Formats: sequence, structure tokens, C-alpha cells
Amino acid sequence: MTTLAANSPRAYETGGNRNALPVIAADVLYEGAAIGAVIASGHCRPLTSVDRFVGFAERKADNASGAAAAINVDLIESGKIELTIAGVTITDIGQPVYATDDNTFTMLPVGGVFIGFVHRWVSSGMAIVDFDAPHYQDPYGAGTYEEITGNKTLDSEDSGKVFFVTADATITLPAVATPALCTIVNAGSYGGVGVTISPNASDSLEGPDITAADDKDVVNTKATAQRGDLAVLGFVDAAGYAITQLRGTWAREA
Repeated sequence: MTTLAANSPRAYETGGNRNALPVIAADVLYEGAAIGAVIASGHCRPLTSVDRFVGFAERKADNASGAAAAINVDLIESGKIELTIAGVTITDIGQPVYATDDNTFTMLPVGGVFIGFVHRWVSSGMAIVDFDAPHYQDPYGAGTYEEITGNKTLDSEDSGKVFFVTADATITLPAVATPALCTIVNAGSYGGVGVTISPNASDSLEGPDITAADDKDVVNTKATAQRGDLAVLGFVDAAGYAITQLRGTWAREA
């Protein structure tokens, strides 16, 4: 996507705290743009996927001919704002929202920067987002995010990752000798995606209300699955994997 090339006034239900931060050299930040702070310098620019979200531009800041920090951008750094969001549904109240650039918003964390939470669904593809740049934190924490769009076999290099599953998938785990300790998140809308975690034939999966047995899958029931259902594979022993956290409805295959 390309960044805004004109002002894009936003509709705010509330606009809380303001801030004013220095702008990078030779750039224009338009009204309504999601603004990112460059990690290495602290200067602001139209948000990219490697920046820290600091708020929305309250008015245009034109530094096209200026040096870094020659001007500031006026920001609204907290409040409730109406945004067009790819994939948002009426069941997503309280779910985190991400931006991939200064005007593209999504429910998928992969390649995005956390900006806030769905406060209210408005209409197809549109919602009110509650944001507080200085204080709100990505609920999935810092780490390596990866999208899964179909069946996938993990390996030891997948340890520490957070996987977001966006289509029906069976995720096959390696043997415990080369474990993949990770978090698996259902990233589909309500009832939209089924997730199956399948251990090696000689390993078991045990966890909250899950009776361990070799070669038995653990399934996130699709009919009641919702965005944010997850399983954390926390450690292994000789018998197999231990799920240290489950969110949503999961059951071991019979």
C-alpha cells in the first residue's frame, strides 16, 4: 500500500490526549494518518510496519523541504476513532487492531503494528477503535509473528513464534527431540476457521482438561471458534508436549 497523499479527516467519538513530536526530514504527514516513530531516531513519519505507533495526525505537517525535527506533527494519541478495517466483524469487540501503513488497518498482526482494540462494530468493514498509544500494549507481546494459511509441519526453528491461523489447518508438531515451543492462535472470525494440532505419532499432547495419549490431536472446535482462541505449547518431556494455556473450546480427538 502507499501512504496518504492528501488529508483524510477522521471521525472521532472521543479525542483524548494530544502530543507534538518531531518529524523526519523531507516528508509530509497528512491529517488523519496513523503516525509512527522511527525506532532508531524517534522522528515521526507515516506509519510503517517497523515503527512504534504514536497516534493520529490532527493536522497536516509539511516538512518536505525541512531537516529532521524542523517541525512537529500535532497528534491525537488517545481516544476512539472510526476506521475501515480489513476483516473486522460484529463479533470482534475487544479484539486488537493493527496497521500496516498510515491508512491500512487489519485484524491480523502479521506485518502490522498494534494500534488499539475494537470498541464497537459500525458496519461491514468499519469499526470504532479505542486507542491509547502511550499505554496500550499488543496482547500477543513482542515476538516473531507468522501467518498459517493451510496445513503446516513445524520444526525447531519455529520455537518462540506466534502463529496466526487464517484458514482451516492441521499443524503437525515435530518429535520432542527437536521441539517447537510456540503459540498457535486462531485468527479467523467466529466459526470461520478450524485449527488442529497434531503431535508426532509417538508423542502426546496434554493440557488443561486434555487427557494425554500418544498420537491424539487437539482440536479447536470450528463451530464455536473465535478470533483469539489459542494454545501455548510451553514445554516438553519424554512423553510429549504440554499445553500451558488454552483459550476457547479445544478437545482431544477420540
